[in-house]
Amino acid sequence: MAVVVVESPAKAKTINKYLGSDYTVLASYGHVRDLPPKDGSVDTEHDFAMKWEVASDSKKHIRAITDALKTDNELILATDPDREGEAISWHLKEALASSIKKGVTVSRVTFNAITKEAVTQAMKAPREVDAALVDAYLARRALDYLVGFTLSPVLWRKLPGAKSAGRVQSVCLRLIVEREMEIEAFRAKEFWTVGALLSTPRGQEFEARLTVLGGKKLDKFDIPTAEAAELAVHAVTSRSLSVQSVEAKPAARNPSAPFMTSTLQQEASRKFGMGAKQCMNAAQRLYEAGYITYMRTDGIDMAPEAVMAARDEIKRRFGANYVPDSPRMYKNKAKNAQEAHECIRPTDMSAAPDSLRLTEADQRKLYELIWKRTIASQMAAARLERTTVDVGSSDGQVVLRATGQVVLFDGFLKIYEEGRDEEGDDEGRLPQIMQGEAAEKKSVTPEQHFTQPPPRYTEATLVKRMEELGIGRPSTYASILTTIVDREYVRKDKNRLFPEDKGRLVTAFLTNYFRKYVEYDFTADLEGELDDVSAGERNYKDVLARFWRDFSAAVAETADLRIGEVLTRIDEFLAPHLYPLRADGSDPRVCQVCGTGRLHLKTARSGGAFIGCGNYPECRYTRPISVGGEESGISPDGKVLGNDENGLPISLRSGRFGPYVQRGEASEAEPKPPRSSLPKGWAPDSIDLERALMLLNLPRQVGPHPEDGAMIEAALGRYGPYVKHNSTYANLADAEEVFTIGMNRAMEVLAQKATRGRGAAAPATPIKELGEHPDGGLVQVMPGRYGPYVKWGKVNATLPKELAPEAVTLDEALALVAEKAGKSGKKKAPAKKAAAKPAAKKPATKAADGTAAKKTAAKKPAAKAGEAAAKKPAAKKPAAKKPAAKKTASEPDAA
Repeated sequence: MAVVVVESPAKAKTINKYLGSDYTVLASYGHVRDLPPKDGSVDTEHDFAMKWEVASDSKKHIRAITDALKTDNELILATDPDREGEAISWHLKEALASSIKKGVTVSRVTFNAITKEAVTQAMKAPREVDAALVDAYLARRALDYLVGFTLSPVLWRKLPGAKSAGRVQSVCLRLIVEREMEIEAFRAKEFWTVGALLSTPRGQEFEARLTVLGGKKLDKFDIPTAEAAELAVHAVTSRSLSVQSVEAKPAARNPSAPFMTSTLQQEASRKFGMGAKQCMNAAQRLYEAGYITYMRTDGIDMAPEAVMAARDEIKRRFGANYVPDSPRMYKNKAKNAQEAHECIRPTDMSAAPDSLRLTEADQRKLYELIWKRTIASQMAAARLERTTVDVGSSDGQVVLRATGQVVLFDGFLKIYEEGRDEEGDDEGRLPQIMQGEAAEKKSVTPEQHFTQPPPRYTEATLVKRMEELGIGRPSTYASILTTIVDREYVRKDKNRLFPEDKGRLVTAFLTNYFRKYVEYDFTADLEGELDDVSAGERNYKDVLARFWRDFSAAVAETADLRIGEVLTRIDEFLAPHLYPLRADGSDPRVCQVCGTGRLHLKTARSGGAFIGCGNYPECRYTRPISVGGEESGISPDGKVLGNDENGLPISLRSGRFGPYVQRGEASEAEPKPPRSSLPKGWAPDSIDLERALMLLNLPRQVGPHPEDGAMIEAALGRYGPYVKHNSTYANLADAEEVFTIGMNRAMEVLAQKATRGRGAAAPATPIKELGEHPDGGLVQVMPGRYGPYVKWGKVNATLPKELAPEAVTLDEALALVAEKAGKSGKKKAPAKKAAAKPAAKKPATKAADGTAAKKTAAKKPAAKAGEAAAKKPAAKKPAAKKPAAKKTASEPDAA
């Protein structure tokens, strides 16, 4: 028997089913060896020797393979068909070399799909491990290690709070930061267009746009103002119009090529909002189940038998006229033929999405996308007719143009159309229009426009841009994007990527002191050299030697840098972003609080960055480095909402750790005025004076406890909303409940907290069930310590004494509920089943006033969220005291 080793147990299970009892199929669970995360793992003094160690979790998997080989004489390495898969096979061969007995043959097989035919055919064609692909892996792993373990410590020492830098992740981060700076520097320019609704003599209407005015063809900014637009409208309305030309041209649209890794990630992002990691996880499961071919590929060619199967399926489903005369061939764009595999396609073209009955939504959507794209790629072109109509005056002073298209034959559009990153107006169908006939004006309207800034990157457009620049490779896109988000250099909001302050600082530092290594061309050229290594055209140690010679010299030049000097350089570099021009023309660097201090870039121990006054501690003015106006609706100097009953201004501000409200201004007498962070889910633009005062007046007294008379309070803590009785804290699911919770509900949640871990108390039996609320959820009359009450979701409304609980009607109950819910200023929804679970599982480790929260508090379990506000942090040393960057400096970002 032979021992076959693959990466995952899911893959092993599927392959074992195909190979039968003559084979033992085991899983390595990914890489079994890696470089230890410490200095010296790549020895630059001794020809870049690399010191590997077997991971502790992998030792048992190595032992299982060794035990199996005691009775079997053949080892078949069947890991994935790419550079990483080749590296895993090499590591396995090296790790097992000293423990397997003599006479055991070791071979390598690859298959592009986990089907019975592909696997059994691969077993008939064993080969040796590809040394060139292994060398390419070693070069990338060494480069990523050297950059991580050399550059990251420089960041830690010179830029407090920075976590890590990476060979490819830092270049990707630069793309996002530079796009954001373009957006911030953008100044909108006004322009106008003139459109008209016209009618044919037969009464059919169509729309046209003014393209010629005064006998001159209009450019985009030729109508710059409303006055100019009115003159243009007058020029059109004062003239009779007729059709000058009608031009109809046939056109064809060909289908897109089948998917490779980058295009699959882009389309999954456009159509489903899937992140790159989410997309690849779903694709991995589809591959391991045998439904699609290998999903990490830069190839777009398709196996001949797959092409013919697709054509047969098209003919069966749609008819012979949807099958082109000859198969469509797509040219592979990959430079390195050894790493270019077949496209991502279904293993069985006849397996339509509805026939597989996939249970996971991501897998269902992704498989349907892959199946449709693959089938469409072999379908006939769509045939269109594009029509252009020019309507003008007899004197040639004005011309309006109408365009439209008609689909004569839908072709591949019958099943699939590729998504677009920026949607434009689709051309509509035009009515029958004859040259020379009159065009009656129904209306002529000017429309104001403003130029738009470049859009922020989505994961789809960022992957596309990286691919265009030659940065990264198919297997790296998802890990790179995940890394920069996990490092908190970038945040993802509504599928758009925004650079965080930390990300801006890291990019500014690297651009100033290591510019060559974040240049797009340099990174792309290095990727090209690594491709040459995998093609056997270049020695990988030569590549490492050239890179290390220059890189180590650049690092040495930063040895004497002081933090103050670094901050000054970054301050100057980011000045246009940090200190935007003020509307009144005053110096943007002068502190607007004290009027004399100069604003400077400062960093906090937590790694956050902020702008602070040079007169500190006399002046404690701070603001975030991000301009923030567009996203939060808060100017850098705050937004005054009104005054409280004592005449103190109540303002909404944006701090280093998010938006907050403040009472009064910082002064020498009160350097830290009362502040309160906005609860999770409260948008800054929803905050008015009333809601701000609600926050600033917390904690709110609910009432005395019936047993000991101690006051029960409701408040917002570091870990979310809660109620408190003496030293007992009980979480609330919704921040809004802090302002509305009554005694019955408070006693209920405190009782649940008291019984947690000892068996929950049995729920009270309703006195009467009244029916469904119009907004959903059951309305009940319940018994309570303070008398009967009406319950709907989380709203508890006490019954008036004169109203007997048994006699309450649904209408009376709804009125009580509405009155109770209305006190919060926001309608309450019925409670969901998961409401008892604390809403804020992740601790908020930063305070509204910009001070860093203690790390020990941040590490407390979420289950004790309510208690953190009163109890001191545990004396026990936190488990994760080691800086995150040190842990991750050696992680590959371009493996």
